[in-house]
Amino acid sequence: MLLQRSLASRLAAASPPRICNQCLNTLLRPSSAYRRLSTTITSRNIVSLDGSSQWRKPQHYFMANRFLATQEGSGIEVVKGQNDSPTAEAVLPPHRRRQQNKARASADSSELPPDASSLLSTSSAASSSSLRREALAYLSLSKPRLTALIVLTTMASYALYPVDPLLSSSAAPTLSALTLVYLTVGTTLCSSSANALNMAYEPKFDAQMSRTKNRPLVRGLLSTTQAVGFASLTGSVGVAALYLGVNPTVAALGALNIFLYAGVYTPMKRLSVANTWVGAIVGGIPPLMGWAAASGATALDGTMMELLGHPGGWLLASLLFAWQFPHFNALSWTIREEYKQAGYQMMAWKYPKMNARVSLRYSLLFFPICYGLWFYGVTDVGFLVDSSVVNAWLVREAWKFYREGGEGGRARGLFWASVWHLPLLLGLAMAHKAGMWQGFYERIMGIGREDVDEEWEEEEESSNKEGKILPAVAAMESARAAQAAR
Repeated sequence: MLLQRSLASRLAAASPPRICNQCLNTLLRPSSAYRRLSTTITSRNIVSLDGSSQWRKPQHYFMANRFLATQEGSGIEVVKGQNDSPTAEAVLPPHRRRQQNKARASADSSELPPDASSLLSTSSAASSSSLRREALAYLSLSKPRLTALIVLTTMASYALYPVDPLLSSSAAPTLSALTLVYLTVGTTLCSSSANALNMAYEPKFDAQMSRTKNRPLVRGLLSTTQAVGFASLTGSVGVAALYLGVNPTVAALGALNIFLYAGVYTPMKRLSVANTWVGAIVGGIPPLMGWAAASGATALDGTMMELLGHPGGWLLASLLFAWQFPHFNALSWTIREEYKQAGYQMMAWKYPKMNARVSLRYSLLFFPICYGLWFYGVTDVGFLVDSSVVNAWLVREAWKFYREGGEGGRARGLFWASVWHLPLLLGLAMAHKAGMWQGFYERIMGIGREDVDEEWEEEEESSNKEGKILPAVAAMESARAAQAAR
């Protein structure tokens, strides 16, 4: 007891240092003849409290900074919390500081990647060359990231179209590369036209939001007349390319998408929360365009019902339709106050619970859609396993978003999950396209091309025999009918 009092009086007389509460209890505890393994003392952990005495710091010193208070009467300031004290934060190990910085970044869900059009507008304004400045300003009208996503979904749908092996060969492939070029160029121009009309309609509202305030019309880099002229040129050329290079059905779908996005979805954003569903329809049309372009190569009549008669195209359109909700609802939640201030009718600020519920509902819809792609012969059975893993990841993030309402970085987590989910799912679908690995399997199992040719010759001979017998039978029946008529 006397030892404890003398030690406390000595500490009080010294200049008040900053130590943690656990270390203080270790100092005041009577010395024992043994030491525990968890508090092994090393020669490096020595801290001087005054000029005459020293005490040894245990190895778990940094783990013990849990209390922030000043002990009255002792003259020792005890560090209580490592998050609230700059001194405690400075002595944290590097991995602990990285974890804290990551948690703070996740909690701040209001920060999103800047809009591509805004970045291009900034580069255009800073350019010294007038030609480059104009080119970047017009390029920003097309919303390059959104246009690239639309083109990729169209090309993926074109590649996923199931071609009959009897109709395709390495010498004369059914899916034409030239058709794909026309499809890509036409879809890019149609998307650019729709996005330019969208910007031309709402520059004063874009100026009120942080993600869109740097767009070219807001900054005055281009006028509304120039934006409308750019949209008219790209739209007309894009539809013409689809009509002449692909087929009329794809051209009609491209024109319809321009009208829905610029003429229905854009003004509807200020009228009703149903605009999200209209925007999802716009996102589901590009896969139909790619599917109709691929099916046109083997179509007989080329009608819309024939080109879009296979369920696979509608399943891919449903996949893009469902993806819009977890992606956009998470994005809109992070800037819901800006949407409210600008007058946009969004679920994120009008019906926040509905916003999270719809995201979870459409995330669950990916499971039956992927099952349908296998059931109708678009992909093989391996796609069910791989897609289930990716879909489960998205549902997990959507469930967190639904349960916590976007707080704590849940909206940001769902947003980035949706960004990676779509390319992963489409990539897996193309890797598991039905018949993709059939040739590899035949080579492994020793099934040669000669066996296939023999089977084809046998089927042809049997059909020829039937073709010779059936006309003879029909002639005999007609003769008997003529005799009976007499």
